[in-house]
Amino acid sequence: MTEVAEKIQGIVDAADVVLFMKGTKEMPQCGFSSRVAGVLNYMGVDFRDVNVLADDAVRQGIKDFSDWPTIPQLYVKGEFVGGCDIVTEMTLSGELDQLFDQKGVSYDKAAADKIREANA
Repeated sequence: MTEVAEKIQGIVDAADVVLFMKGTKEMPQCGFSSRVAGVLNYMGVDFRDVNVLADDAVRQGIKDFSDWPTIPQLYVKGEFVGGCDIVTEMTLSGELDQLFDQKGVSYDKAAADKIREANA
C-alpha cells in the first residue's frame, strides 16, 4: 500500500462518514461536492470533509483507492458508497436512510423525508 493510500485508509477508518470533496462542507468548490455536502448537512449527518484541492496526492490517490474516477466520494463506516449521482439516487429512493440505519449513523429522518417530498 502506498503512503497516500495508507493516509486515505486512516482518514476513512477514523470517521463514520467521510466525504472526499472539492472544497469544504462550509464552502464547496464544485456543484457536485456542494450537492452531496448539502444533503449530508441538511440531514444532520456528522461527517468529515476532506478537501482534495488542498492535496494533489490525495486528489489523485482517492481515485486510485476507490477505483472511482470522480470526486466527490462518500464513505460510510469504511465502505465506499459512491459519488454525486449515486448519493442523489440513494437519497431519493430512501436507500441512504437504510444504509445509515444499518451502519448506526445518526441523521434527521424528517429532513430526509423532506428532501424526497421536495423532489417527488
